[in-house]
Amino acid sequence: MTAEVSQPGDVTAQVSNYLRGLQARITSAISEIDGSAFLTDAWHKEPGDKLQGQGITQILENGPVFERAGCGFSHVRGPSLPPSATQHRPGLVGVPFEAMGVSLVFHPRNPYVPTVHMNVRMISATASDGSVVCWFGGGMDLTPYYGFEEDAVFFHQSCKTALTPFGDDKYPRFKTWCDDYFCNKHRGEQRGVGGVFFDDFQELGFERSLAMMQSVADSFLGAYLPIVLRRKDTPYGERERNFQLYRRGRYVEFNLVWDRGTHFGLQSGGRTESILLSMPPLVSWSYNQVHAPGSPEAALTEQFLVRREWL
Repeated sequence: MTAEVSQPGDVTAQVSNYLRGLQARITSAISEIDGSAFLTDAWHKEPGDKLQGQGITQILENGPVFERAGCGFSHVRGPSLPPSATQHRPGLVGVPFEAMGVSLVFHPRNPYVPTVHMNVRMISATASDGSVVCWFGGGMDLTPYYGFEEDAVFFHQSCKTALTPFGDDKYPRFKTWCDDYFCNKHRGEQRGVGGVFFDDFQELGFERSLAMMQSVADSFLGAYLPIVLRRKDTPYGERERNFQLYRRGRYVEFNLVWDRGTHFGLQSGGRTESILLSMPPLVSWSYNQVHAPGSPEAALTEQFLVRREWL
């Protein structure tokens, strides 16, 4: 089913207003937990840039709970869809497009609190016959440094609850999609315990596809904040901190090597500073690090960074 839209201007305003409100709600909740304010950086693309449009980047750094928390809204237009967006849509090669979304990555200070990523977006393109085709993408996933079964189960249950109204097939399908996508294939290792992920989605028609995207986005705070509150005051030392920095290196590897969103932004001429707000503030790499059998560090890769059913 194609999601053709006869009034693209109305659609743009509707989705843009929702996404701006989503960003405000999320950053307000995170600021309240951390006790620190987000820096707000409103930006516009300069005349003559490859893309035109604007956005709002919000970033919190060096807080007591979040070492770095970035949440960005963007709404851009371009003369031609980049290759990362047309590999499954050859009929739209070279056509103008509009893209808007909210993307966030939160890197906590305490190693017992997992990093989280969430992104929701809509892309619309004007086909050669003048019709406007819209599709949606998004999802959220959890990346712990020390694994807790109850946290993974809670996060996945929240994802399933958000998707169930749109079909019993959606959670298992998008969970598998997430496992397939958020994998460092060069290492044969999952990035985290997963969640849900969908892309190029329009099969429910415009209104229901949009509603599904919104349901996932609206469930984010309820899926993540209880985990933060449960773990943020757990005592830790240099050992846990060093392991956290080491594991963050795998996060960076995925974002730069495999992430389609990063590639889309860079290929289309997006704002580099905002595209890379997902990077952790501190990170380390160690050559062929091996962890003692039975240790919590070994348990992470053996029990949590593997594909498994959490529900």
